Amino acid sequence: MLPSLPPLAPFRPRLLQDIQGYNRDKLARDVGAGATVGIVALPLAMAFAIASGLKPEAGLWTAIIAGFLISALGGTSTQIGGPAGAFIVIVYGIVERYGVANLLIATASAGVLLFLLGLFRLGTLVRYVPVSVVIGFTNGIAVLIALSQVRDLLGLDIAHMPASFFGQTGAIASHIGSLNPFALGLGALCVLGLFIWPRLWAADSQFRRQLESLDTVSALKATSRLPGPVVALVTLTVLAWALSLPVETIGSRFNGIPQGLPAFELPDFSWETVRLLVTPTLTIALLGAVESLLCARVADQLSDAPKHDPNQELMAQGVANAVVPFFGGMPATGTIARTVTNIRSGAASPVAGMVHALTLAAVVLLAAPLAFHIPLAVLAGVLLFVAWNMGEWREFARLRQFSNHYRLMLLSTFGVTIVFDLTVAVELGLVLAVVLFVRRQSEIFRAEPTGRTDEQATYRLYGSLFFGAVAKMDPIVADVERSPTPLNVLLDASQLISLDTTGLDALEQLHKAVHKRGGHLGMVGLHPQPRSLIERSGFAERLHTCE
Repeated sequence: MLPSLPPLAPFRPRLLQDIQGYNRDKLARDVGAGATVGIVALPLAMAFAIASGLKPEAGLWTAIIAGFLISALGGTSTQIGGPAGAFIVIVYGIVERYGVANLLIATASAGVLLFLLGLFRLGTLVRYVPVSVVIGFTNGIAVLIALSQVRDLLGLDIAHMPASFFGQTGAIASHIGSLNPFALGLGALCVLGLFIWPRLWAADSQFRRQLESLDTVSALKATSRLPGPVVALVTLTVLAWALSLPVETIGSRFNGIPQGLPAFELPDFSWETVRLLVTPTLTIALLGAVESLLCARVADQLSDAPKHDPNQELMAQGVANAVVPFFGGMPATGTIARTVTNIRSGAASPVAGMVHALTLAAVVLLAAPLAFHIPLAVLAGVLLFVAWNMGEWREFARLRQFSNHYRLMLLSTFGVTIVFDLTVAVELGLVLAVVLFVRRQSEIFRAEPTGRTDEQATYRLYGSLFFGAVAKMDPIVADVERSPTPLNVLLDASQLISLDTTGLDALEQLHKAVHKRGGHLGMVGLHPQPRSLIERSGFAERLHTCE
């Protein structure tokens, strides 16, 4: 009889659970939080799209459509979905190599794959990615995001920016003479302002305490609630427009943002095209799964809402990524910065994420012409700030506290992410993790002699006897073969926690050596897993003692 397959994950969005007992208080909290996050998402969505080699409206409508679907169908109460900084390097490379049309096909295919991962209950597998690998590729992506913004930050006259690390550094170095001081000034002011703004309004800041002692600054106090990226975008855009600064803007590069709903277009799907896009599809799906579930875990830590359902979250991410390409969108996933903003703004349910998408849609449809004057240097400054916050730079300083295995995995993943790409980096990181895990487990296994007479030798086995540790059984076989008289061998397995088929084969080789010399092999103290394998294989019948 064939074994029964595990049941498929039920499609049960968290929204259905959270709307039970929903009231006006929760609605007010969700509307306030959603409106706040929608404003925060505006500059980020445009910046992510532009940095990815796409038009700004691709990021905006991804944030709107995918953001709404991820909140409505997802497995968390407070997570915000949309375009993410982690995708910038991946999307830019795919666009450079395969073109925008094939990016849409790869995104839709990744959406189908993500949905299947959730449907077949594979969401928990993402948790098996070692934290050192996650930190390595996250920091590597942050470095690449920062590097990709140097052209717009410095206002360099580079018609086409390469996708590779060395190509970008070479292009920047060869065009450094075209530096635009006005663009650099706007970008530097943006980065400086984004660092200062939250500290200016911190509860313990002297500036805030002075304002609170006055009665005529209620308007200024209200500004403390405005997100830093929005303040930087508005003020520096007005400054550049008022002074007629000679800097590149969204209007000069993209001719502005269309004011209207995106058109539904069906990409030119074919099996041959999908087959050629396997690597981009897997990359988008892997990164989307890792980012969304990491973000969901962060949300669990910051919110009192029930823990997230990883399988439902992957299914929602799959639906969103399968839909947005038909509207010219880009890959979407969970976004940590916007999710944290949503939670801190008081979000009570997925309704906040849906409001965030509707708020962003209203802004785009009503105020799209105003984006014409936004300097690209300002958006570059926003992304530099995002890259800085995205990276876990303190982990480099803490490396000396960890083992060489941890350092090797983190630094190799970090370096390969920068020099090659994320897929190769994660593959290398996982291979290293497996190899180093096998090595560590093999070091734990021991076969210690506990007694010896002319007729019998006793050994105690510790740890796991598996393919990586079987060489440590060779000294026992050699001892049997050197014995001038028949030698009985007794193995104390009370400390043997697991056994695989290669380890079983090593025991059978030991049994042959003992039997050939006229002795007997016995095992005592077997735990359930080793005993089950020994009995199922029939090896127990050949042992002289099996207890």
